[in-house]
Amino acid sequence: MDSSTRSIEYETMLLGRHRALTAPRLRDDGGHLERSAYILLSRLELTGPMSIGQLSDAFQLDPSTLNRQTSAMLRAGLVERIPDPEGGIARKFRVTAEGEHRLRVEREQNVRSLEKVLADWPHEDVAAFAAYLRRFNSDIERLEGRTWPRP
Repeated sequence: MDSSTRSIEYETMLLGRHRALTAPRLRDDGGHLERSAYILLSRLELTGPMSIGQLSDAFQLDPSTLNRQTSAMLRAGLVERIPDPEGGIARKFRVTAEGEHRLRVEREQNVRSLEKVLADWPHEDVAAFAAYLRRFNSDIERLEGRTWPRP
């Protein structure tokens, strides 16, 4: 492993730590969204309704984990269960108007936090950093055999 790869490993570890500082997550009590809710809502926003099985495949998580997460989101009014629009027997989760609103507010807070961090960066550097992050994530997805939808 060369020194650049070691540096990337270390910096990605720190990035996980700093993420909590730039976008704090409180309990799902009307404050900030839990991290899992933010990610699940983001996925449902892009793909439309999904069943527990589809979410399990997409996230490579045990269905019991997703049942706990979606149950909390149901109680908070962020998602609702609907019949499969394609006629399947599994019920699917769809983002509610409240879920859309909370996701939009949270995302805007995250963007504002990132803009503070990047305020002194030239536009070209920000664009290059965004392109490298997308490439990095896309290569991880390629190796896992699962792509993540993008807006």
